[in-house]
Amino acid sequence: MGRIMARVFVTGGTGFVGRAVIQALRAEGHTVRCLVRRGSERDLQGLGAVERIEGDVLVRQGLDADISGCDAVMHLVGIIREQPALNATFERVHVHGTTNVLDAAVEAGVRRYVHMSALGTRPGARSRYHQTKWAAEEAVRSSGLAWTIFRPSIIYGHGDGFITMLARMLRRLPIVPVIGSGRARLQPVPVELVAEAFARSIRMATTEKHAFDVAGCDAVTMLELLDIVGAAVGRRRVRKVHVPLGAMRPLARLLHRLPGFPVTPDQLRMLEEDNTGDAKPFLSTFGFKPPAPLAAGIARILA
Repeated sequence: MGRIMARVFVTGGTGFVGRAVIQALRAEGHTVRCLVRRGSERDLQGLGAVERIEGDVLVRQGLDADISGCDAVMHLVGIIREQPALNATFERVHVHGTTNVLDAAVEAGVRRYVHMSALGTRPGARSRYHQTKWAAEEAVRSSGLAWTIFRPSIIYGHGDGFITMLARMLRRLPIVPVIGSGRARLQPVPVELVAEAFARSIRMATTEKHAFDVAGCDAVTMLELLDIVGAAVGRRRVRKVHVPLGAMRPLARLLHRLPGFPVTPDQLRMLEEDNTGDAKPFLSTFGFKPPAPLAAGIARILA
C-alpha cells in the first residue's frame, strides 16, 4: 500500500484497545470507519473525525455494505467472559463474529485484514476462550485475504480493566486474595505498542500471512505483579492470602454467572498456565525498541 492513506474499517473501536488503535490509525493519516453498536457511540467521544456506522458483528446482513469502500479491516471484537443471557458466548462472538466479518470483507472486495487474537491461543488449548480464539484464527487463515494476526498478552494502559483493577484493590484491601499459587507468569504489554503495530501493519507487506506474539519484555508472576502495582500506589508491603484452586473450582462453577463474582471456571483454567511468548520477532519486524520495564510502565499509568 506504500504511503497511500487507507480507509480502515474497525470493529471493537469503542473498547480500551480499540480507542488506542483508532488514535494510532489517525496519527498515521488513515481514515477510520467504526462499527458501533447502538448505545455505545458516546465511547468514541474525543477521538475526532471518525465515521460511525451502526451495526453488530453478530448480524451478517448489511455488513458488506458497511465495509464497502474500505481498503482494510481491523477486527478487534472479543470477550473475556461469557454472558449467555445476552447471547454473548465465546463461540458466537469469537467464531461466528469473525466469520461474519471475514465473509463481508471478501464480499466487499477488501484485500487486507488485521485480526486481534490472544497470547496462549493454540490447537488443543484447555480454555474455551483460547479454543474459540484458535477457531477464529483458522477462519482467518483460510479466508483468502492478506491477513495479519496479533496475539497480545495482558494489555495495560490508562483506563485498562486489569492493572487499574489491581491498583483499586490494593488501595482498598489490607490483605489481597491470590487464587492458586500465583506463580503462573504473564508478560503485560503497553497498549500504545499494540495500537502502533495495528496501525503500521496495513502498510507492511512483510507482515502479511504472519501471526505475532505481542508481549512485554518482563515475564512476571501474579505475586510479583501485585508487588509492582503495590509499589506504584505506595504500598511498601503487599500482604497476600492464597485461595486454593480446589476451593475455587466448585464455587466458580456455581456462582460465575452472578454479577460481581470474580472468576469463571474458564478463567481458572487460564490462571493455571503461563501466558508468555517470544516478543523479539514482533519488536524487530515493526522496528520497535523494547518497551520500558514493567515497573516503570505501571508507575507511569498509575501516577
